[in-house]
Amino acid sequence: MKICVYIDSFNLYYGALKDTPYKWLDVSKMCQYLFQKHEISKIKYFTARVKLRPNEKDLEKPVRQQIYFRALKTIPNLEMYEGSFLVNMVLMKKADNSGYVKVIKTEEKGSDVSLGAHLVNDAHKKEFEMAVVISNDSDLVEPIKIVTQELNYPVIIISPYGTNTIKLKEISTSARQIRRGVLKISQFPDKLSDQFGEFTKPSTW
Repeated sequence: MKICVYIDSFNLYYGALKDTPYKWLDVSKMCQYLFQKHEISKIKYFTARVKLRPNEKDLEKPVRQQIYFRALKTIPNLEMYEGSFLVNMVLMKKADNSGYVKVIKTEEKGSDVSLGAHLVNDAHKKEFEMAVVISNDSDLVEPIKIVTQELNYPVIIISPYGTNTIKLKEISTSARQIRRGVLKISQFPDKLSDQFGEFTKPSTW
């Protein structure tokens, strides 16, 4: 069966990769392990370029991300779509109602909307026989519902977290989670090369 995979990169990172040794993830290899009997025609990766927070100590974070993006671009059937990463100072009310406190708020904008739009558009264009969405974001319920219930295509939800969002589970064809073992065996080699030359996995990873 011909499948397209849609990856919510921030959901994947915070749900399965943060604080693990598996950040150098070859998403193509991961998808091949998860769907060994299917043809993965395309992987669409939705992300945003991170920005440093004020007084950020880890100054190499954007550099590591750019190296990882370079690794992802060595995957022939992968397409990357970038949203926006916002860093703002905002006032938030204290839990005890004693006033407000200024906090640094970071948020990624646009990936879920873009993912949902691509999913529905690709279904209309008959780009796949089955779709796979790697995310646990309930904002994707409506586009997935359109694909499964109105366009009659199967959609499998792969949650990067230990559980699946109930709403996503209800409208998907099936739902499961990413296991740690799959991440472990789905790493890029430490050294890679592209049209610009050889590059290596960041040392702090």
